[in-house]
This record gives sequence, structure tokens and C-alpha cells, in this order.
Amino acid sequence: MTGCEDMTEDRGCALGRIEQMIRYVLWSSGAEGIVVGLSGGVDSAVAAAICCRAISSENVLGLTLPTKVTREDDIRDARELSAMLGIRHEILDIEPILNAYRFIPGFYESPVLIGNIMARTRMTLLYYYANREHRLVCGTSNRTEYLLGYTTKFGDNAADFQPIIHLYKSGVFGAARDLGIPESIISKAPSAGLWQGQKDEDELGITYREIDEALESLERNGWLAKSPVEEKVLSLVKQNEHKRKTISLL
Repeated sequence: MTGCEDMTEDRGCALGRIEQMIRYVLWSSGAEGIVVGLSGGVDSAVAAAICCRAISSENVLGLTLPTKVTREDDIRDARELSAMLGIRHEILDIEPILNAYRFIPGFYESPVLIGNIMARTRMTLLYYYANREHRLVCGTSNRTEYLLGYTTKFGDNAADFQPIIHLYKSGVFGAARDLGIPESIISKAPSAGLWQGQKDEDELGITYREIDEALESLERNGWLAKSPVEEKVLSLVKQNEHKRKTISLL
């Protein structure tokens, strides 16, 4: 399927165009496949499913890279999704790698610092597998996270291509249902899994639905805030602008 079959017409055709982009990126790079990090969440599930539609399942590798704070149901969901998609799936515990950082002189640990190390370590391993097997790394960032800067620089926002970065979080959920992603993945509270009990909406202090509505309104109105929620969202967009740039020139 590469067109609008079996899903809403606009979203189906948009996904078809993304599949064509993935095929072109792969062909022009000379790579032989794709590697995607599977967290057990909806973003990586949708990204992986689109890659399978674009280049077939046998050319997609899913990596799940848990730590001691990773929930068992996330690992289970990643495993079951891989089986459903028919892709090769590997699970690699990265806790020993994280422990090595603790030997750095003066090492200071906090949930945010360790969370950033987790994200960057995972991306390093994705690129290791990509280099070893002549693959490209598929990113899993959505438009909401991208605009807010709710990512780790050179961590989860680093990739060779980003197939769902045009979709707000609400659009990711819609695409997940169109693509037949298991309900166990769709219904769980969004979380980056960077510490126990971490939930995106708790950390942001606002729901994704409110954020998406605010972002859409801001984009329509020239990025002029018209409500307290929009002001809060706009402040996040502004303060994290550096995450949307690959380099800053002095």
C-alpha cells in the first residue's frame, strides 16, 4: 500500500508521499536498509510501520534499548509490534554503558542529566548498527516535540530522516489507528521513559491536546499568543529554538 487505501484520504495520501521520500532517501544514499529505535511508544511504532510500507519489513531493523527504569510492558509492546510488522528485532540493555559514565571524576547524577545520556547513548548505538549494516537511522520525532524542543539534542532528535516530523502528536495517534498499531501502544500515556514514572504531559504541565491546539493557533496567527496556554507554549518554542538548529554561528 502506498496511496490512500484503507485510511482517511488526506492522511493516507500524506503517508504515501512520506513512503516515497523514504524510498528516495534510501536509494540516493546507497544504503541497504533502515534501523529504528523501538521504545514501545506510539511515535516509534508509527515510524517503523511507515518504513515497512515504504521498503518492506525485511529491510527494517528494530532496536529496543532498555535501562533499569524501562517498563516491562514497553519491551513487550516493542517485541509484539516487531512480530506484527515482521521485522528483525533486537533488545540490548544499555544499563552497563550508563554505569560506565558514573566513573567520570566528579560525576553528578540527576534524572535530567541521566535522561540525556540515555537518549544520546541510544542514538550512538542506532548509528553503530546503521554503520555496521549499511543502514540509515529513522528518527521518531513528531512536530509537537520538534516545535517545543521536547527532545535531546544529538539524542532522539538526531537521525538521517524524520518520517513523522510533519505530524502533530494528535496526528500521530490518528496515523497509528490507520496503520493498525496495537491499542496497547496507542492507549498508554506518552513517556520518554527517562526515569521511573515519567510522563510527558506531567513534565510539560499541559496535555498534548492543549499543546497541539495552541501550536495550530499560533501558526495560523503569526506566532502571536492569544491565551495563557498559547503564551506558555510559545515560551517553550522560543527558549528551545537552539534545538531546531544544527549549528550556531557566532
